[in-house]
Formats: sequence, C-alpha cells, structure tokens
Amino acid sequence: MASSPGVDGRTRVGAARAVGLLLGVAADTVFKDPVRLHPVAGFGRLAASVERGLYADNRPVGVAYSAVLVGGAMATGLALERLARRHPWLQAGTTALATWTVVGGASLAAEGTAMAQELDCGDIDAARTRLPHLCGRDADRLDIAGLSRASVESIAENTSDAVVAPLVWGALAGVPGLLAYRAANTLDAMVGYRAQRYRRFGWSSARLDDLVNLLPSRLAAALAVASAPAVGGSARGGWQVWRRDAGEHPSPNAGQVEAAFAGALGIRLGGPTPYRYGLEDRPVLGHGPPPDPADLARSVTLSRTVGTVAAALCAAAALVVQTCASWRAPCRCVGTGSDSWRGSRPAVSSMWPSAAVSDWSAADS
Repeated sequence: MASSPGVDGRTRVGAARAVGLLLGVAADTVFKDPVRLHPVAGFGRLAASVERGLYADNRPVGVAYSAVLVGGAMATGLALERLARRHPWLQAGTTALATWTVVGGASLAAEGTAMAQELDCGDIDAARTRLPHLCGRDADRLDIAGLSRASVESIAENTSDAVVAPLVWGALAGVPGLLAYRAANTLDAMVGYRAQRYRRFGWSSARLDDLVNLLPSRLAAALAVASAPAVGGSARGGWQVWRRDAGEHPSPNAGQVEAAFAGALGIRLGGPTPYRYGLEDRPVLGHGPPPDPADLARSVTLSRTVGTVAAALCAAAALVVQTCASWRAPCRCVGTGSDSWRGSRPAVSSMWPSAAVSDWSAADS
C-alpha cells in the first residue's frame, strides 16, 4: 500500500517549520538587526506610503488599508512556501529567514538592558532619548520611576507581541502566519492609536491586532508566571496577580502579560500614563513597590526566559499539529483492483528524504 504524498508532505511541513522556527530564533540571538534595509522597516515605509494615498477619516477605508497590507504579506508568505514545498531543507530555511525577520527578542532585550543601565547611572536625558525605541509615551514628562515603569510595561507587552506571538503563528501557519502577523502588529503600532487622526481609520488595525494576539498573550502570561522563580519571584504570586488584575487593563492582551510580569517580579505597574495626545489613567497591576532600574533588568531576564521556552513549545507544536493532521489525511491505496481512501499513519523515515537522517521600534497601545 503506497501512502499519499499529502500524508508525508504534512509531516515534512511540520518538521521543516519546527527546525525553521528554532533556527530563526537562534539567528535572532546571534545576529543583530540590520541598521538599513530591514524588511519590517521596509514594510513600515510601504504602509506609510499607502496611508498617505488612501487615508480618509472613516472605518471602511481603514479596513481596506489593513486588508490590502496584511493580505499582501500573507500572499507573499504563501508564495514562498509554495516555492519551497518540495524541498524540506529549503522550507526550513525559508521559515528560519522569516522567523529571524519578524521576531524581535534580541533587540528588545538589548534596548531594555541599555535603558536599565542608563537609569541606574541616573542619565535621565539618555533614557528619555531611548524610550521611543520601546514605547510611544511622552518621555519628557517621566522621571526615573516613570521611565522604569514604562520600560518594564513595554518589555512585558513586547515579549508577547515581538516574540511569543510570531512564534505561535509560525507554528500554526508557517511563513504566511509569520509575515501576516508581523504586518498586523506593525499596522497597529503605526495607526492603532487613540489619537484623533486614527480613531476611525486605525480602528480595524487595532481590532485585528487584538484578535491575533488573544492566544499568544495568554501563553506569554502563563510562561511569565511559570518562569517567575528564574528572577527570584513566586509563580503562585504571579498567578494570583495575573488572574486578579489582567481584566482591569483596557487592552484585552497587554493587560494579560503586564499583570503576569507584575506578579512574577513582585512589583506594581499601571497608574497615570502620559502620551503626546493626552494622559491615560491605567489600572494598578500587582501589589509590590513601583519598579526601579534593577527590576527593569530582571524583566529583561524574564523576557528572555519566556522567549526561550516559547520557542521550544512552538517548535514542538508545529511538528505535532502537522503530524496529527497527516494521520487524518486520506491515503490512496494501490493494488486492490479499485481506488479506496483511508487514514494512514506515515512512517517516521518519511519525514525527510532518504539522504537525510531525520528531519521577531515597538510602541505600546
């Protein structure tokens, strides 16, 4: 009985995705983001150009803006996967390149570490200059305590947005998921604000970003709670703060991971939050002291730990999801005198060709 090419193909896809995700995360750790010609920056310039030509102060135009740009990113990913589908190592390489392009764990950690050092030295001017690399708050209205809090909250939120979420979508949908997620998240960072210009035009981008981050933000929060002992915190305390305070935040996703970080680090986040367009009064998350520069450094460690665990889990999920799908796939049976279809579990050796052994600037909302 010969197994269907679709059965073996699904398993190869899962293995290639798993290997590609791990290689992409490793590349993000080793190689710095290019100063020029970064693909995400290029997408941002394209999105800004489309906005200039398409902008109108209403929701339908904003929906079209999001659909064109996110749909284009997804189509690009689909084309890349189609080109590489018959070559597992090429597919793994394409997934690795896409993962390195969209995952931002290393640059997030570098910015957080530099900010912690500047605040620890009392260099508030340098810290204010650096804050826009992490979030969109009005740095001129923040002191050392305010800069520390803004940075911790941004590290928490972007651990989900820039690390965990792209890995989740890469595991579930491969290169199209990686590119479409990063496009949606970038549009939210560009136009998903409450500023008057974007209240209607940016509505769809903000809502789409909320939707695609529902699962990843909760996974990131759970991993932060579980990783609390790595930064001297309590997983039980983190769990209690997460469950009690997350729902108080105006964002359905940022509140999840910020509350989890607050509980895991034993600090208090939230309160008055200044932006260029006005002041927001955020709910208090956690019951410890306000964060200081040392807590910011601990949040970077927590972010790295969450990212490492997420990479391993998502790689495993990519393989498991496709393997389970292959077990349910139809199999063409040969030599019975007629064509019949039935499910078949592929041999492990069919995951790869016989020659082979076996088979990431942020802004908060």
